[in-house]
Amino acid sequence: MHQAVEDQARANQGATLTELAQRLKEIIVESLNLEGTDPDSIGDQEPLFGDGLGLDSVDALELVVALEKEYGIKIRSDEIDPKAFATVDSLSRFVAERRLAAAEDASG
Repeated sequence: MHQAVEDQARANQGATLTELAQRLKEIIVESLNLEGTDPDSIGDQEPLFGDGLGLDSVDALELVVALEKEYGIKIRSDEIDPKAFATVDSLSRFVAERRLAAAEDASG
């Protein structure tokens, strides 16, 4: 029975990460004014910087501000790991971890 609960929790988290990834795509397009870019056209594994979506360091800072506003999290400059901001997939995991940490800080 315990395994079934763990499996369900994993499934729920997967759905949550999928929803989070979709919202992150929307935030990227909206906050960075990527006119003509459909959020659905951004692949979860597509590089956000360089040859991928083509974001730069200024975009990264604007994205951090947008994430802080959207999710009520704080991201210190020393927490901005290029690997975490590499793709929508890695960014969604980073945001989920920060939200969890913020919730734990608020409750404890």
